Order: sequence, then structure tokens, then C-alpha cells
Amino acid sequence: MQAGNFAEASKLAAELLTADGDDRDGLYMAAVAARYLGNIDQARVHLANLKQGAPDYGRAFQEEGHLNKAAGDIRGALIAYQNATRCNPALTASWQAQADLLRAAGSAAEADQALAQLQRIKSLPRELLAVTNHIHEGRILRAEEIARAFLRKQPQHIEGMRLLADIGSRLGVHEDADFLLETAIALDPDNIQLRIDHIQVLRKRQKFSAALEQAKNLLKRDPESPIFQSLFAIESMQAGDYDTALDSFEKVLSQIPNDPATLTSRGHALKTCGRSDEAIASYQAAIRAAPHYGDAWYALANLKTYRFSDDEVREMEAMQDKADLTTMSQIHIAFALGKAFEDLGKHERAFQNYQLGNALKQKQTRYTTAQMQDEFDAQKSFCTPDVMSAQSGKGYAAPDPIFIVGLPRAGSTLIEQILASHSQVDGTLELPNILSLAHRLRGRNLATDRDRYPRVLAELSADELCALGEDYIENTRVHRRGAPFFTDKMPNNFRHIGLIHLILPNAKIIDARRAPLDCCWSGFKQLFAEGQEFTYGLDEIGQYYRGYVDLMAHWDSVLPEGRILRVQHEDVLENLEEQIRRLLDYCELPFEPACVDFHKTDRAVRTASSEQVRQPINRAGQEQWRPFEPYLAPLKEALGEYCD
Repeated sequence: MQAGNFAEASKLAAELLTADGDDRDGLYMAAVAARYLGNIDQARVHLANLKQGAPDYGRAFQEEGHLNKAAGDIRGALIAYQNATRCNPALTASWQAQADLLRAAGSAAEADQALAQLQRIKSLPRELLAVTNHIHEGRILRAEEIARAFLRKQPQHIEGMRLLADIGSRLGVHEDADFLLETAIALDPDNIQLRIDHIQVLRKRQKFSAALEQAKNLLKRDPESPIFQSLFAIESMQAGDYDTALDSFEKVLSQIPNDPATLTSRGHALKTCGRSDEAIASYQAAIRAAPHYGDAWYALANLKTYRFSDDEVREMEAMQDKADLTTMSQIHIAFALGKAFEDLGKHERAFQNYQLGNALKQKQTRYTTAQMQDEFDAQKSFCTPDVMSAQSGKGYAAPDPIFIVGLPRAGSTLIEQILASHSQVDGTLELPNILSLAHRLRGRNLATDRDRYPRVLAELSADELCALGEDYIENTRVHRRGAPFFTDKMPNNFRHIGLIHLILPNAKIIDARRAPLDCCWSGFKQLFAEGQEFTYGLDEIGQYYRGYVDLMAHWDSVLPEGRILRVQHEDVLENLEEQIRRLLDYCELPFEPACVDFHKTDRAVRTASSEQVRQPINRAGQEQWRPFEPYLAPLKEALGEYCD
């Protein structure tokens, strides 16, 4: 291709695609070669296949821009180039093309912005341009390798540090990213992008107070900046100050009245506070401003209590046919339509949309059942009765935490709401602290020592175990309101019960369990923000449920009898007060009537069940899978004997 021999290039690309019709690079080069050879229809076929398999591949949008521009579709070309740089900001040709098209259309200011981005990218050292490309084309480990090599030569290069922090954040190594950004800010305190990146990393670490302080500092620099106002609003919301957040969102909207992202974020804040009608109005305003903004459509669906009108359903269906819809908007609208058709009793159409949304989401993840099973097996291999017995009682003695574990959509939010209605219990969040401690113990040598954690649990001294428990208590204090006990309802903590038992021997552990088909189907039709990648396939979620039940049986066998309280969701629905008394007895708390009237408790609830737990107990969620049974064979097969 570089030599201009496009016929030979096309032939070689065809050979690649004969061997693997989904080969991303093969499809891309076949499309480029076809365009140069004048085979425009063939080029578009290759691009359609490429975008189906790699929906966020920036070069596919760039090539689409070239095709549209050649065909005289200037608007389509501009949208494609904009999508290209959204997916991969290192694509210089797309920035240049945007600048040219915008200037020709008389949008000089926007053209100058595109040129500024182009110059910034061109000014990067060759290695960092490669790093940026690798990051945005999914080759994270290769990007890390190049970035580290570059920083060994230039250890104080600001953009190099920022990119390595970005890589660390994407790999979940948020502590490293935090340290890198702090160091870079000390070297270049006026770099706004560093500070914005740092706020986002602090938020991921759930250091909400620190993130809020950083957002305040930015706002002081320019109190009228809508970007800084929006950041301050989001961080205020994360810190639990919803009145301030809502006030700041209003200030943003006074400058940018129809900004769909701000309207949607304001809706999230209103929803969390229980102001559902106002939340709905804010989401609908976002849709009126930008019908293609899928986040707002899904936000309505995610209320669980909202019913779409026929006109709204038709509008979402029309949006699905738009070629310029972003991948995330496609995902959001697919899940929203799934909910809409389910409410209408059109179960085949509902399933098709749920399946589409999950399939698109699955392409964005690297999750495999085999890798997760290896993690389960490692816990069973190294957290033996002997290890648990020998290391027990050495951790931090604080009795404060009440862990609620299990699968998402298993009734954990209901249990949390019941407990948080007690005067001695603070309801918090799905806290990432245990996952972070496990990550720290796992170390960085995953390729050569995959089982370092949990094997290391047998090697930790009493002082080390105690320090880890104290670390957890101190780092979660920011989420508490002064009650002696608090909940942590991160469902994935069931994978680390051995760690919890050893570092916090007096903590309570509640296993929230729900009938398998109800639980798995509810997970499949829920779009999670992050951390639940196993829900994007029926086979995957069924296998995960089996692994969960098996691992919980292991914890029962290696820990003292009664260490874990299992609460079956159906039992709570059947006899609420009896199960509440059982819960409170296990937690060593006196009975309080407010726990029975949990739906009257006024508190922020940040999960998908927020509206449901504000209603009296009901059975509306039971057996919702039955109308979809004709499509659930992969799930039933994966569950096997656990199906019943």
C-alpha cells in the first residue's frame, strides 16, 4: 500500500480475510485498498464488517470519512472524522480533515480548535504518538511497554507521565496513576488536563473529598467556566452534597441551556435523591436537545418505573438506523428499547434489543469465563482450612463493617436499605477498597506469578494482616456519617471472603442470594457501568453463577460455622419481618420498626434498584424470565444442575 500497489495489497488482504473474516487489520486494509482502486461499494462492505466487529476502531471512522468526502457527503464526512478522533485522538488525518471542512463551512472557531488538537498531536515525540495510538486501539500492554521505555530516558516528560497514568487507570492500577499525576502536577502546576485527569482518578479510587477539593481549586481559577462548574457539580454529587451539585448544574445550564450531558447528570442527581418526577423531566429535556444522546434514553429506562410512550419507542427505533450513532449510544438505546418492548409484552423484540446491547458491550471487554474460573480455583486452592485456621484472629478487631456480597441484582440493595434504616448503621456504597487491597497483594507480575494472591495470605504476619484491616477502616471512613456500623455492598467481594475474614475477623458477611434464573436474567438485561463484564452473555453469566455458588460453598467449609449469613431474596419477600429479625440478630443489633418501613427511609441510593427500594415489598421482580424462556437455552445449559 505504501508503494501504491493497491491491487496487490487488495489481494493480500483478501487472503488474510479468507483465513479470518473478522481480522480487524485485514478488513481495514481491504477497505483502504478498495477505495484507492475505485471499488467504493466493496470498501463500504469491508467497513461495515469492521465496525460491527470493532465498533470503537477510530481508523474505520476515518476511512468512512474519506469515502463520504469523496462522494460529496460533507456532513457525513465531518461526523465520521469527529467519531474517528473521539475513538482515537492520535489520528492526524482526521483532525486535518475536520479543520478543512469546518473552515469551508464558515465555522472558523471550531476549525481552529481542530487545528490546535492537530498541532498538539504532531508535537508529541514519536514514541508517545505510538503510545496514544496503542491505547485507543486496545493494545494497552504494548502502550505501557513503550511509555515506560520512553520515561526511562525522559523521566520528567509531562505528557509521557500523563499517558502512563492513563494506562494505569485503564489497567485498574489507580494508585500508580494517582502518584504519577500528583508528580506531574508538581512539575507543571498550570496544566489543566493533568488536574482533570487527576480528579477522575481520585474519583475512581473513591477519594471523593480529595477529588472535590481539586475541583474547587479549578473552579477558583475560572468561576465562570462551564467545564469547571460541571466537574465541581459531579464531585459534589459523588461526595453526597446533592444540593450543591444541583445548584452547580443549574449554573452550567444557564450558560449552555440545552447541554444533554449536564441535563442527564442533573437527572442522575435528582434520581439519587428520590425526586423521580424532576429526574424524568431532566432526562426528557436532554433527549429533546439531542435525540441521539443514548445515555438519557437509558437513564429513563434505568428508573425501572418509567414507561416509554409509543412515540418514544418509534423515535428510539429510528435512532438505531442512524449510521453516525456512537457505540455507547447504540448500547444505551438497545437496552432502553429492551425495557420498552418488555413493558409492552413484545418479548421477542425485547430480547433482540437486550441481546444487541450486550453483544456490543461484550466487544468492549476482555472478560473470559476461563480466566474467572482460574481466579475462583486459586481461592479454593490457597484458602484452605489449615491456612484459615492458622491465620484467624490476627487481623484488625474493628466490628464496624457489614459486607453484603453475592451477584448483582440479587437483592443486596434491599438488604442494605433495611440495615441502613437502623439507627446504628450507615449505608454507604459499593466500596472498591477490598478489591483494591486484593489488587495490591496480587502485585504486578501477573504473567509470571498469577497466584501470588491469594497464596500470599498464608505468608502475611499478624502485623501485616492487622495493618490491612486498619487500612480498610480508615480509607472507608469518608463514606460514613457517624454510626458505629456501616454497610459495604460491593457484590464482587464474595471472591475475597478469605481476605476479609483474615484482616477483619469481627466484620459481618451477608451472602445475598436469589433464584438463579431470576438473578441471571435480571443481570443480563441490566447495563452496568463497570465491573460486571460477565453479564454480557447468557453462557457467561450462567457459568459465573455456578462459580459463585461453588466458591460460597468453599467459604462455608473453611470458615467457622455461622461466619456467613445467607439471605435468600425469596424468603425476604415471603416473610419480611422474620428475615429482618434474623438479619439484625446476626449483626447483633436490636430490632427497630424503621427497618420494616425501609421504603420510607430518606437516603441517597446510587444503584439500579434505587426506585424499587423506595417502594413497599412486592413480588414484581419474580420470574420475569419466564416470557423469555424460548431464548434462554444457553443460560439454562450453563447453569446445569443449578438451574433450579
